[in-house]
Amino acid sequence: DLARLVAAARVVHPFPSLLDGAVVALIALVAGGSPPLALVLGASMTCLQFAIGAVNDIVDAPFDEGIRSGKPIPDGIVSLGGARAMAVAAAAIGLALALVGGPGLVLLALVGLGIGLAYDLWAKGTTLSWLPFAIGVPLLPLYGWYGATGEIPGLFLVVVPAAANAGTALAISNAIVDMERDEEAGNRSIALALGPGRASEVVVVLDLVVAFLAVATTLALGAPTGWTVAVMVSALVPLGGAALGTAAAT
Repeated sequence: DLARLVAAARVVHPFPSLLDGAVVALIALVAGGSPPLALVLGASMTCLQFAIGAVNDIVDAPFDEGIRSGKPIPDGIVSLGGARAMAVAAAAIGLALALVGGPGLVLLALVGLGIGLAYDLWAKGTTLSWLPFAIGVPLLPLYGWYGATGEIPGLFLVVVPAAANAGTALAISNAIVDMERDEEAGNRSIALALGPGRASEVVVVLDLVVAFLAVATTLALGAPTGWTVAVMVSALVPLGGAALGTAAAT
């Protein structure tokens, strides 16, 4: 039935996967790509993220069995074989759609897939769990822009470091939220290694760097005042959340 189908879809982590695809499609449009091209690029990234999400649940399945409910594999909604088939199919479709951008984009797709699988199979639950985020998040705007134009502009000398900082901040923030569960499971996350107070302070510093780079870039490009204000407000939202987290942890 529909409820079971929706529950089964959770194995591919649909919300973050679709969000990543939407970011790629939006960047492609900003770069001047046509709506159909942007849609294909976004679908390609979404499928790659579907594959990474499915592998994540496959790796977690033995640990989730009898402990954590609400996940399709341990709940018996999706079998391990079915999840593997979904991961392979999603990866194949994502790579096939990447052909629209030529060999260079297929290579980027393989790199992104490799980064996600490295997190699933190796980095997750370790003090290096932030590293795939730091490398992978900058890949999203790069994927959309290169897929639409076939080139990488000089602006990405700023965009990539900013995205890397944002990815690292996101990973540490997630680790802070999961500290109790990671400690119970015996995982050594970056948040556990730093402690909640210091981890929150690192997130604030990283978000400050992102905010500075974002605002400085809009000013350097001579963007309209409205755009600069919008970028500043957008940057202050995660910064404010990080500051509140620091206050709560200290």
